[in-house]
Amino acid sequence: MPSYRPPRIVSSEITPEALFFNRRTFLGAAAGGGMLLAGSGTGLAAALGAPKSKYTVDEDLTPEADVTSYNNFYEFGTGKGDPAANSNSFKPTPWTVKVDGLVGKPKEFGLEELLALPIEERVYRMRCVEAWSMVIPWTGFQLSALLDKVEPLGSAKYVSFETVVRPSEMPGQSGFFQPLAWPYREGLRLDEARHPLTLLSVGVYGKTLPNQNGAPIRLVTPWKYGFKGIKSIVRISLTETQPPSTWNLSAPNEYGFFANVNPAVDHPRWSQATENRIGGGGFFGSNRRDTLPFNGYADEVAGLYAGMDLRANY
Repeated sequence: MPSYRPPRIVSSEITPEALFFNRRTFLGAAAGGGMLLAGSGTGLAAALGAPKSKYTVDEDLTPEADVTSYNNFYEFGTGKGDPAANSNSFKPTPWTVKVDGLVGKPKEFGLEELLALPIEERVYRMRCVEAWSMVIPWTGFQLSALLDKVEPLGSAKYVSFETVVRPSEMPGQSGFFQPLAWPYREGLRLDEARHPLTLLSVGVYGKTLPNQNGAPIRLVTPWKYGFKGIKSIVRISLTETQPPSTWNLSAPNEYGFFANVNPAVDHPRWSQATENRIGGGGFFGSNRRDTLPFNGYADEVAGLYAGMDLRANY
């Protein structure tokens, strides 16, 4: 029997030592709810070898302290500061995301597998349906890269998402009063999900996602209102019919399935024509500005909705 001879590996195929160890550092840091990675100051994008993307905006970033302390995540409470105050016991590792439904290769992905997808840093506007906004540097990978791994079938038309349910770690899911039905669910049309702007984020400000911002993985669709950005995702399913979405089910007259940012269509209880940029004087401060159609991404995404009445699909 011939002796085994390992295949020859050329130097260009060897993973750089710094990249290998920084991926391991990232996985460990995730357990700490947003700890800085090795090489503090360069951040997650540099630590993972991820370039800064062409997707950016020429606007000041929202202060990190505001991004991580002023947000909605009802699983931890309904107040803006509740997620940061109540999420310390949440455990974002170990973590898996199940991808199933109308796919050729359903699979449950571990976090390390997801981090092997092409990661980059992108600066996006974020517009909340409540008429406040931010500019946030996310780190993540295109959702389409994950969908390619499971090979969607021709019958797939939509993508649905589910958040984890852990009442023992998420106080907003426990107790007599429940503001929403759990698990939190969201959905996109398949062409929206495959759009290059659609990101699965694993970091913010060069760090792993804090628990309150959706650790360890969340959806970012910058042309849609923020409630579409489902957090702490554990399942992604491809379907033929439009999937349920939590806020649309809770108040269909106020929150549509598409939820595209549209200054011409007011919320039934307030105007969407302007917004307040957080970090500039509070909600009723002087930092108000006009809301942009599709949150400023009309050139990239308006074609997805050609012929649709967006007033009817708010």
